Amino acid sequence: MDRTSDDPRRIRTLAVTAEDVVAALEARAQRDRPVVLRATPPFSGRMRARLHVETGEYDESPAPLHVDPGALLDDAAPTYPRPADTEDELRADPDTEYTVERHHDRHEDAVATWRETVTDHVCDTATVETPCGPHEVEVSLLD
Repeated sequence: MDRTSDDPRRIRTLAVTAEDVVAALEARAQRDRPVVLRATPPFSGRMRARLHVETGEYDESPAPLHVDPGALLDDAAPTYPRPADTEDELRADPDTEYTVERHHDRHEDAVATWRETVTDHVCDTATVETPCGPHEVEVSLLD
């Protein structure tokens, strides 16, 4: 029996590193880049998805499966901290004087905290978009 297929709905489990999830989310938030997690055919029950920057249409068939990293997160996932938000928080603190250096440090801390906590919100299952429509997969977060 053939255990691979051209159909991405063959995938039951999508395995991805926490580092790739964080990098993809951060690239999308910081630079609005088309960064995805990509699984390359032929497709099988367990597929490894890796960090990838979309570059356009594919001439090959079947095309790789491109997964929006946000699709792997639950609704309570923290949003990526924006410099304007950390500036507002710092300026609102009556016990701290605003300086550019403090703002930089506070923003750097906020980003570090986001990186450490966002993967706590990766779901056990996720719905990914395929050319054949939505498909539910288990998510296996690798260290």
